[in-house]
Amino acid sequence: MTSFVHDFPFDPAYGRTLDELEAVPAPPAPDGFEDFWRARYAAARAVATDPEMGPLEDERDGVRIHGVTYTSVGGVRLGGWLALPAAGEPARHGFVIGHGYGGREGPGPDVPLPLPSAAAILPCVRGMGARGLVAGIPDVSSGHVLHGIESRDTYVIGDCVADLWCAASALGELVPELVGPGRLGYLGESFGGGLGALALPWDERFAAGQLTVPTFGNHPLRLTLPCAGSGEAVRGYHREHPEVVEVLRYFDAATAAGFVELPTLVAAALFDPSVPPPGQFAVHNALAGERELLVLPAGHFEYEGLERDVAGLVAARREFFGKRLSRRTGA
Repeated sequence: MTSFVHDFPFDPAYGRTLDELEAVPAPPAPDGFEDFWRARYAAARAVATDPEMGPLEDERDGVRIHGVTYTSVGGVRLGGWLALPAAGEPARHGFVIGHGYGGREGPGPDVPLPLPSAAAILPCVRGMGARGLVAGIPDVSSGHVLHGIESRDTYVIGDCVADLWCAASALGELVPELVGPGRLGYLGESFGGGLGALALPWDERFAAGQLTVPTFGNHPLRLTLPCAGSGEAVRGYHREHPEVVEVLRYFDAATAAGFVELPTLVAAALFDPSVPPPGQFAVHNALAGERELLVLPAGHFEYEGLERDVAGLVAARREFFGKRLSRRTGA
């Protein structure tokens, strides 16, 4: 069990050993779970995303970075960044890259991309980040995670998943050589990791996914665990509205992972004050397809050796996608 000096009023390791974490299960799917998500996916694929690429904003690490806007479900116009091979050659690989619950102010550490000669879209999902602000949707995690939570049909998390699907559609329109089944990889950390687990089962365009400290795993267990992240807002809401558990069942990343059949690498932490590790491991443990686990000492926490561990994750990600995406493209 990992131990760090901290001042949180709870144990961010939650008293679990690695063996115990690797045994955390996923809740069973509620009635209509698969039909609900397949219908959401079909609606997202029907959207005319009308992507527009902006002028060049930066060039580094083998890519040219442009601003991008596209339309998602409900007619919401969102923005983000588009990374294209700097040499101007056709992209051999494509990525959709989700962001954490702090939003996204720029491409940041998601560039360089995991593979050379790759293109990527880095969207800001609705309500979050510099280019995802939407009137009426809170732009801080504690408010955002509760927006529309009264119903599975209005919960903002469902629309954020759709924003990722629409981002993939926009990438395909802008980089047509990436159109087709199994041409894309997905990357997501924390909030983006949870959204990825919810998005990947239904979208045949993705060949592999990498989820880092994913949130939204095993909601029934998360509701019992104090934390410093968005889950605490959900816990507070649940105390006043216990019926919300029925909505949360449709947005459980661990439940969704049971439908993920594509190869997935999960980086899960032993110690994490923001996303309780039992929920992270529940996502990995439930994956239905080929899976890999990279155990991190901590997530959402500064510690000695962090840079070394981040470099190890970057290398593992590169190797993982190098095998899975090259297998599909023949590159």
